[in-house]
Amino acid sequence: MENKKKRSGGYALIPFLVFIVIYFVTGIILQNQGVDMAFYQMPAPVAAFVAVISAFIIFKEDLNTKFATFIEGCGNEDIISMCLIYLLAGAFSAVAEASGGRDAVVNLGLRFIPPSLIIAGIFVIAGFMATATGTSVGTVSSLTTVTIGLAQGAGLNVAMSLAALVSGSMFGDNLSIISDTTIAATKTQNVSMKDKFRMNLKIALPAAIVAIILFIVLGRPDSTVPIETGPVEIIKVLPYLLVLITAIVGVNVFVVLTSGIIFSSLIMLFQNGFDFIALSKLIYDGFASMNEIFLLSMMIGGLSYMVNKEGGLDFINDKILSFVKSKKSAEVGICLIVFLMDIAIANNTVSIVIAGPIAKILSNDYKVDPRRSASLLDIFACIGQGIIPYGIQLLVAAKFTEGLLAPVDIMPYLFYQYLLAAFAIISIFARYAESKDPWDFEYDMPESQVAELAK
Repeated sequence: MENKKKRSGGYALIPFLVFIVIYFVTGIILQNQGVDMAFYQMPAPVAAFVAVISAFIIFKEDLNTKFATFIEGCGNEDIISMCLIYLLAGAFSAVAEASGGRDAVVNLGLRFIPPSLIIAGIFVIAGFMATATGTSVGTVSSLTTVTIGLAQGAGLNVAMSLAALVSGSMFGDNLSIISDTTIAATKTQNVSMKDKFRMNLKIALPAAIVAIILFIVLGRPDSTVPIETGPVEIIKVLPYLLVLITAIVGVNVFVVLTSGIIFSSLIMLFQNGFDFIALSKLIYDGFASMNEIFLLSMMIGGLSYMVNKEGGLDFINDKILSFVKSKKSAEVGICLIVFLMDIAIANNTVSIVIAGPIAKILSNDYKVDPRRSASLLDIFACIGQGIIPYGIQLLVAAKFTEGLLAPVDIMPYLFYQYLLAAFAIISIFARYAESKDPWDFEYDMPESQVAELAK
């Protein structure tokens, strides 16, 4: 966001600290009280609302000016675009799941898993399902019971099996173009989803390959068991493939998601006798499922604009990130900020929404390709989310074992997350995950697009 007043003020960061403290302290208190999913009881928009109130109290300008600044931030083009994409992604996910797409993906994957490679197969299925559906939590919730049954039936290490599931599910946050984390990372850095996906893949693919090898070598079953599957209905998988392929080739994301909604809707209408009212309610439910992140993004967008105008983001750049001296250290700073943010609040999307504007400043100041900053934001938010024992992914996976395992029992086998961190760090210092199309920082777009506009 544009910085209208170039001044540095550490006090301007207090509202962000209010948000983090509310989130973190509430989670700690509820966890000590034995409340399930303690870090997910406080609605993020409410914590953000309190932070906004604190900004209105602390900042020095008159009330009308502060309100105008907040509204201007909420109405920023990137924020509004991000929120609209959230709504469409929610609608597509709801309709595609209701039409049987999620079950079709699972059945398709299970049909082709060799019984001797169950743990590696679980990782692959979870990765494909999460990438298609855009949700790590939904993937874990859908496949945990199946995973436990397969592991126990084949005499497998249950903790390693669930780790493979959680690891694969993180593809939904890190690579899926309909994931709220991907949407937040790309919009805060002003890059296209296809470019961010390609950048991410250069880091995620080698990590995934090595993880598969480890799951194959270390996860061989004592015996092979037949895997029961439902019917394979390819047509129900096609909406996910449509969205994934069209996004990768660079079709406008609004067109991508709208096409996916239409395709899934047609499948559902043919299944339920053209009940348009039921379909319309389902689409609305999909919109409503994104209310929390929609409201949070708008509030954080307005708050970030206020903080930026007061010099808070410049203070981070000038003081807190004083160790940043080069492009490499700037990338390390981006990774640390979003990783530590997620460790504190256990929500990777929120972490990206807050860290995004800071990452954009570092990107501009140290000439970090925004496609890389978007990729690193998403990667390290997902690494943090995928390894913390109080993160919802590990909590859900452990809960289904009914006391057999705790989240910490699964952590040693989260090979993919640890490898993803290693390859991402290597990419910073070895520079192997670079784009062949350099970024033009003057126009804030790839040089190829600048050349096209000049014709």
